[in-house]
Amino acid sequence: MTVKTKLARNEYPRPQFKRKEWINLNGEWEFQFDDANLGEKENWFSNRTLAQKINVPFTYECEASGIGIQEFHPNLWYKRNFSLPKSLIEKRAILHFQASDYKTKVWVDGSFIGEHIGGYSAFSFDITDKLADVEEHVVVVKVEDSQSCHQPRGKQRWMDKNFGCWYVQTTGIWQTVWVEIVPEISIQHVKMTPNIDENSIEMEYFVHVKPEEEILLETTISFHNQLVRKTKIKIDRGHVKASINLLQEIHEWKVHLWSPNNPNLYDVEFTLYKNDEVIDSVKSYFGMRKISIYNGNVLLNNVPLYQKLILDQGYWPESYLTPPSEEALIKDIELMKEMGYNGVRKHQKIEDPLFLYWCDKKGLLVWSEMAAAYEFSDEAVDCFTKEWLDIVQQHYNHPSIVTWVPFNESWGVRNIFQDRKQQQFTEAIYYLTKSIDSMRPVIVNDGWEHTISDIITLHDYESSGKKFLERYRDKDMITNNMIAHNQDKFCMAEGYEYKGQPIIISEFGGVAFATDEGWGYGEQVQSEEAFFDRVESITRAIQETPYVCGYCYTQLTDVQQEVNGFLTETREPKVSLKRINEINGLK
Repeated sequence: MTVKTKLARNEYPRPQFKRKEWINLNGEWEFQFDDANLGEKENWFSNRTLAQKINVPFTYECEASGIGIQEFHPNLWYKRNFSLPKSLIEKRAILHFQASDYKTKVWVDGSFIGEHIGGYSAFSFDITDKLADVEEHVVVVKVEDSQSCHQPRGKQRWMDKNFGCWYVQTTGIWQTVWVEIVPEISIQHVKMTPNIDENSIEMEYFVHVKPEEEILLETTISFHNQLVRKTKIKIDRGHVKASINLLQEIHEWKVHLWSPNNPNLYDVEFTLYKNDEVIDSVKSYFGMRKISIYNGNVLLNNVPLYQKLILDQGYWPESYLTPPSEEALIKDIELMKEMGYNGVRKHQKIEDPLFLYWCDKKGLLVWSEMAAAYEFSDEAVDCFTKEWLDIVQQHYNHPSIVTWVPFNESWGVRNIFQDRKQQQFTEAIYYLTKSIDSMRPVIVNDGWEHTISDIITLHDYESSGKKFLERYRDKDMITNNMIAHNQDKFCMAEGYEYKGQPIIISEFGGVAFATDEGWGYGEQVQSEEAFFDRVESITRAIQETPYVCGYCYTQLTDVQQEVNGFLTETREPKVSLKRINEINGLK
């Protein structure tokens, strides 16, 4: 059987850290369900032809995969052949998975390579030493998933049917699989931290190197093809830091800052030398920007920032969580900006790195939000913490990410209002996140019942602007838990006090047109005028509340049974985008 689909994902999958030698393994794979979990006992990883075909990286639940079966299957097998360069002398072959949900086991040429647990973080294996002496190699993958609420699952349903705001699950490989050819002595990672107050960029180099080797690392920074700085340092250990000053005369302010209006990016190339010969080269980029908090405001580059965000869940009708193409990601970003939004709250999903790349390029602020678990246990704490910290490190260098959001609406910590263990869990995640990234704000429970968030974010689907203004008239009544800000939940968890943090209404709106086939928030409207009457009324009320420094409207598109988007699932506008822009322009 041949997969019948036109969708293909052939783009370079990691534009923040780009090498020349790579092989894309997306496309047609052999595939088989293993509901009885017999595959490992029967050695399916060795010389077995699987029963079906699937179009990777699309999951079997969606049409783009060529299968389109929505019922849950707990064990999946994948298999495909691939070729490598004939000679790997002084080189390594690294097998990458950008995302696979949930427990992924990998064999190459019949040998077990390793496993990874988690559905949203990228992972890789060095397969070099397990490669057989053959022209064509075989990779076999088993993915195990469950309907457990102890694992991070975001908006993936854990029942057999959709319900509320939970949708068809995502099982198995759902982002690009690829092989990267790297030198034995190679640059593994570079952590880049901008410092606009010192006009410098701090580089933390992680290099796979032998201590006795004489290795030099050259960093070449340019802006629009004009050289800014070139430095060269000796690498005598695996972790080296360097600060590079960027002051130069090609710009009137000496340094090009990144912002939504001016998304300036510096290009950088890292080159390793051994005996004056190039042995590794990686291309990347960075943005010079600063996010900070001062007197109840969020500052971008030391200037108050009013955030106009839109909530986006990143689903497509033909491919679900997997973007159907790079062009689809670009279109979404352009539509958001066309409507007058300067940022996006990427809700309950860690998005494809290409999305973050284009947010960096086009200037769209991103709140990066972790997929929630829905039970609190030792297992849930362990699974969540490991994967969240991997994600923070993997996406650290993107200038567009301005806020980390590990928890939403007490999901997975449902008793956080009073439960000290659950409160301490959010504190632990806050401080662990800060230990990796001290520059970005962290919101540890978006919506309500905050513990130690840097920004106090409130969710309120009030449909009347007049009622909203009355409810939020007295800031102290909200922040001191004298009233429930959305008539249901309190701002702060018990034992925690408001300490002057910025306040943002991070969910509101959700207006839907009358339909029998889905839902929105509040009463459904019958006409475009009624739609805009409500949207403008509540948006203006938020804009006129003096202590609120931003908002996030729900939402960009319809998602399956949730039909409260400005756009349909296929990205067709339901209302005038120009008028949405005008409403956002009132502030």
